[in-house]
Amino acid sequence: MTEKALGASGLSIRPFVLGGNVFGMTAGRDASFAVLDRFVELGGGMIDTADVYSAWVPGHKGGESESMMGAWLNASGARDNILIATKVGMMPGGLRPDRIREAVQGSLDRLGTDTIDLYFAHKDDPDVPLDEVLGAFAELVDAGTVRAIGASNYSAERLAEALRVADAKGLPRFSTMQPELNLLDRAQYEGPLQQLCIAEGLGVVTYFSLASGYLTGKYRSVDDIGQRARGPRVKPYVEGKGPAMLAAMDAIAVETGATLSQIALAWVAAQPGVTAPIASATTVEQLDELLGSIGLTLSTDHLAALTAA
Repeated sequence: MTEKALGASGLSIRPFVLGGNVFGMTAGRDASFAVLDRFVELGGGMIDTADVYSAWVPGHKGGESESMMGAWLNASGARDNILIATKVGMMPGGLRPDRIREAVQGSLDRLGTDTIDLYFAHKDDPDVPLDEVLGAFAELVDAGTVRAIGASNYSAERLAEALRVADAKGLPRFSTMQPELNLLDRAQYEGPLQQLCIAEGLGVVTYFSLASGYLTGKYRSVDDIGQRARGPRVKPYVEGKGPAMLAAMDAIAVETGATLSQIALAWVAAQPGVTAPIASATTVEQLDELLGSIGLTLSTDHLAALTAA
């Protein structure tokens, strides 16, 4: 796989990032290890997780994904073959400096590693001055605990302010942005945020790239939702613009031979400023399909038809 520079982070990644949210949640140990082994075997580069994954599940407290990844890293010895991105900011304490220091140590312990390659502020914390947030991240960069920092779920205005504060005070810049972006959810990234990321040379890795699985085509009607864990997330798509989008994707699938998942990821990867989409897999077969998106180049007409839909 060809690598792309991830902004000014000093990191280079393949144009696909494996989402780790499912590890320890919908993927148990055997399934998680199989997917992770296959990802490394196929030359995959970065795995994205967070300290909050999967605190929302009854009986979980957060850190389950990192712990599963840490167990796999210990068993596989594959740490030198992959890049790890994780996040802080969704758990109680937000982005207070003391919380960042505590959280990074927890993540390091669970992952069983000495360094996090890319550490994200998972969401903006308006209650903590930006210079304090960036100052805490600076301590981690200076200590070698973190190689680069990024921001997720920041508005264009707040991201621009964070970059100004970093430059004015000699603090590390956010080098990467992680916004929501898929064929049905474009508002967070498109427009001012996209323009800012391009102008400032930030890397962009996108989450919910498959719209919580809706764009795989497995939810064609309300009946398909059933008792699935992602049912509440995909129901608005089923009842909204989703069916028309799937119809447009079906037509392109016939012409290209690609699957809907591959088409959805290829569209994201083709958007200006995007470095790579993030997507998760609970089976090796799913992972193989998702990685097939890397070799898919959609025509100008196909991209236009999808964007219009």
